Order: sequence, then structure tokens, then C-alpha cells
Amino acid sequence: MTAGSAEVDATVVGAGPNGLAAAVTLARAGLSVRVFERAANPGGGAATAELTLPGFRHDVCSAVHPLAFESRFFREFELTRRVPFAVPEISFAHPLDGGRAGIAYRDLERTAERLGVDGKAYARLLRPLVERSTRVADFTGDTLLRIPRDIPTALAFGLAALEQGGPLWNARFREDAAPAMLTGVASHTILPLPGLATAGAGLALTAYAHGKGWPIPIGGSQSIIDAMVDDLLAHGGELVTDHDVTSLDELPNSRVTLLDVTPRALSRIAGDRMPERYRRALGRFRYGNAVAKVDFALSEPVPWSNEELGRAGTLHLGGTRAEIAAAENAVAHGTLSESPYVLVSQPSVFDDTRAPAGQHTLWTYTHVPAASRADRSEAVIRQIERFAPGFRDTILGMSSRTAIDVEHHNPNYPRGDISAGTPDLAQLLRRPVLSPDPWRTPMSGIYLCGASTTPGPGVHGLAGWHAALSALRNDFGTSALPVLATDRASGRE
Repeated sequence: MTAGSAEVDATVVGAGPNGLAAAVTLARAGLSVRVFERAANPGGGAATAELTLPGFRHDVCSAVHPLAFESRFFREFELTRRVPFAVPEISFAHPLDGGRAGIAYRDLERTAERLGVDGKAYARLLRPLVERSTRVADFTGDTLLRIPRDIPTALAFGLAALEQGGPLWNARFREDAAPAMLTGVASHTILPLPGLATAGAGLALTAYAHGKGWPIPIGGSQSIIDAMVDDLLAHGGELVTDHDVTSLDELPNSRVTLLDVTPRALSRIAGDRMPERYRRALGRFRYGNAVAKVDFALSEPVPWSNEELGRAGTLHLGGTRAEIAAAENAVAHGTLSESPYVLVSQPSVFDDTRAPAGQHTLWTYTHVPAASRADRSEAVIRQIERFAPGFRDTILGMSSRTAIDVEHHNPNYPRGDISAGTPDLAQLLRRPVLSPDPWRTPMSGIYLCGASTTPGPGVHGLAGWHAALSALRNDFGTSALPVLATDRASGRE
């Protein structure tokens, strides 16, 4: 499959997880591939860097990877054979006042036992999804316009989402821990609560938590990126960093071009090549609210009031379901909460490569209105102190980024939107346009492959993989799935 007069068969813009997934897939199909990355190092939303003090390595965006074991792309790529992971016994935890907490063990039954009167109800809700967690990942990892291959899984998922996404979301529960746990996970979406899309995302992530767990890559998220770059280079691909692409005219002649960018950026880069009707369709794509991120270098582990919280890979702070819903709905209305929802991970508890001996890193973010310039470090510290008195005294260094800072670091996060587009139900169906092949544009050989396309945000590589498969079908005439498994050529067994 050569490209005639083309300099390379395929050009990819962006070396984040999706761009690299596309590049790896095309290189494995025997094509010559060249990747251009704006930053000095590849990674995008999965980069790792020293953000606070020397020797403290922090994940720049994503830290914990629920889809590392469940994404079909990563399963085909055999990621677990390439990257070592820590899989905490406690996938996530949800502290409540008075030293109480909801603890999500990988073992669903153990989790239910600890939830008391609500344990059976929690297990009944989650068990059908936990038992089919990989099928849930496959169903949610494709465009929702296609008829699901596994109808029973889709029905079970849909019924659970209807319950937890509507006014009856509290009907099955009597106490506060179980609903708070579900709300803490659903709030990853940065959407109002309750809602169908928040419920769906939360239920899927919770199913993965009790299925295979929420893994943490040893060495940081960059380890995932490094494995993908290694495979790309081993199969003849090229990576060019420090190269900001502002126009399609700047790229080498190639049969196909795949862009790991937002629809807004594509419109700018494509210029007059883009049909006006498609430009208008992309102009209707909506971007959402944002995150403010705070990273900490610590002298010791976080002094949680409930010691069991120290064994959790991820924590959701904010209190009860009602409190978190109030905080998230405030953001949806353009205001800041005085008691915000805070997502927390302490990877150095499981990975001693993250900090100097005896010291620790702490990763946090909270939600803010789009384009907010608010520094939320004090609000985050206060919320952590609520459940870990004395935390402030452990802080050695801190890096705080506003929503505008987040966008400046990565233009794929417009106004700080790390989802690269509101992931509500309408835009899960129309991401970025309503089409059974949303990665393909009306411009010949041009594809979108970023988080603004199906299946949406997260480190899963699926948008890039789907876009590459679409390019192989439409421009190279093959529907065969390239073999992505490890081999001797990649230098890994």
C-alpha cells in the first residue's frame, strides 16, 4: 500500500494518546507514517513532568487509567505486556465527615459488605455491569449510532443509567455512602447532576473499578506514551516534536492526514479546503466547563482521618451526593463553589519512582467555569484538610494551574475543557457530527482523531484507532485489522 508520489503514506498531527494510537495502527498496516507534535515531548493528556520540585514527577493531566485494561485498542496493543501497572486494592474511595468513607474495593462483594443497609442495592445495580465490564467498554467505546453487538449488555447499561441519571437516583438507597460514591465517579464528566451522560460515564467507570481495577502506570502516564512511541519507531514511523502545525499546506504530501485536534482547530488549519457546510456543522460543536489543577510535593503521605483512604488510588472529595451535586451545578451555572468537588490521586503510595525516598506527590483537580482565571489551590487545600487535618503542614511545593493555564499548556483543552467538548448525551451521539463514521471529514483523505470525536475523552486510544481503521477502509481499500500485539521488532516480549 504505497502512496504513489506521496512523501509519506500518512501524516498525523498530535502525539497524544489518540494521535499515537492512529499512527501505531497505520504503521502496523505497513504504511509510512510521520507524526508532528507541537510540544517538545510527546504525551498530550498523558504526559509526566516535574511540576513542583526536582525529583517529584507529576502527571500533567491524566493520572489513573480505568481504560488501560478495558479499551479495545489497548487490549489489541497488549499494553499490559509493555507497561508495568500498580492496581490498588481500593480503586477509589469517598470520604465523608466524621471519619466515615465509602470504599470501592476491586471486589464488588467486599464493597457491598462495607456499605451496610445499602450494600445489596449497590451490588444489584453494579453486578450486571461488573460481570460484563469489557463488553461495557466495547459498547461505550464505539459510536452510539451503531446497533450494539451485545444487546443484553446495552440494555442493562441503559436501564442503570436511566435510574441513576434521573429524579429516582436516590430511590434504591437509604444511607449516604453508596450514592456519594456513585456521584463522585459520575462527576468526572464536568456536567450537571443528575443526568444521563453523567450516570452512564459514572456507571461504566465504576464497573471497571470492580472489574479489573483502576490501574496506575509505574513511572507515570508518560510510560504509556513511551510504549506507543517505541512501537511506532520500531515499525518505521517518525516523530517530529517542537513543530506547531498551523495549516494543512505545511504538511508533507501524503495519502491521508489524521489530526488529533479539536474541531475548532481543524477549521483553522484546513482553511479554504473545508466545505462551508461542514464548517458550520463543526461550529455547532459545543465546548464545556473546565478544570483547575493543583499538584503537590509532600513531605509524607496525606494524613487522612480514615487510614484506609491512604490505600486508595483515587479519591473523590466533596461530601454527600447532595453536596457534590450542588458544587457541580454551581459550575454549570458559571460560579465557583466554596466547597468544591476535588478529584485526588496519590500515585507515589504505589510507585516509588514518583518522588524522592520518603516523600510523595499528590495530584488534584477541581472543576471551574470555562476560561476561569481563578487559582483554586486554597479551596483544594481546604477540602483536603476537611478529611485530612494537618495536610497543609506536609506541603513542600505546589504547582497551580487555572483553566486558562490548562488551555495554554494544551490547546486541545479549549478554555480549560479537558473533555475537548461537552460529553453530554447529544454530543456523544454527534461527536463532532452525526455520522456512523464521525472521524472521516468531507475533505479527501482528512480525518479527525482526537477526544472531540467518538468515543470522547479519556486515555484509551480509541478515537485514533477508529480513525485509522476508517482511513484504511476508505483510502487504502482494506478492512483488515492490523495486528498490534507485541513482537520482537518492537523490542519487547
